[in-house]
Amino acid sequence: MPSPRTALRPIRLGVHGSPHLASRIVAAAGHPPESVAYVPYEVTEPFEPLRAGRLDVMIVKYDPLEPDVAMSAPVAHDGRAVLVGAHHPLAGRASVSVEEAAAYEGFECPGDFPPHVWNLVVPPRTPQGRPIRRVHPMTTMTALADRLRNSTALHVSFQSLDAVVPPDIKVVPVHDLPPAAVTLGWLREAELPEHVRRFVADAEQAAAR
Repeated sequence: MPSPRTALRPIRLGVHGSPHLASRIVAAAGHPPESVAYVPYEVTEPFEPLRAGRLDVMIVKYDPLEPDVAMSAPVAHDGRAVLVGAHHPLAGRASVSVEEAAAYEGFECPGDFPPHVWNLVVPPRTPQGRPIRRVHPMTTMTALADRLRNSTALHVSFQSLDAVVPPDIKVVPVHDLPPAAVTLGWLREAELPEHVRRFVADAEQAAAR
């Protein structure tokens, strides 16, 4: 009698904030939910879990220019948004301009996060040249939410965070910043298991359709 097929371990997929966007990528690739384990990483040290061997692949937005990190072709796009407290003057809007966002204080580049990527996430200036005042420390999602609900600060970020922020934090689309390409990143020298390579290829093919 043949031995039962050895079950593949779940793909360890690194996410920041909500796994909602990542789960959409998994579904579009045609992989079952149980085939993936979502592993959170902190924005202050985004690549530490990957380099420590706790992840197979991770969600990446923009090119981090990390020599040891390889990236897939785009597997999704994430629309831009501002995060604000429910009391904020922009909270009730259907969408806002990044020019309006420049009237309020924002958040500085955290920890070991690549500064050139932060400049794409939170531009130092708007397209019309208005400075975005990046003055508040960025640490954890909890601390971010506390700052937003207790001030008129805002965070220029992504629409996918709507799935993870508390009810009193509003995610308002920004209509004049382009969506960010979302890719999968892994250690360039790593020998990815075959089922992980297949997932990356399936995600790329699904996004290209």
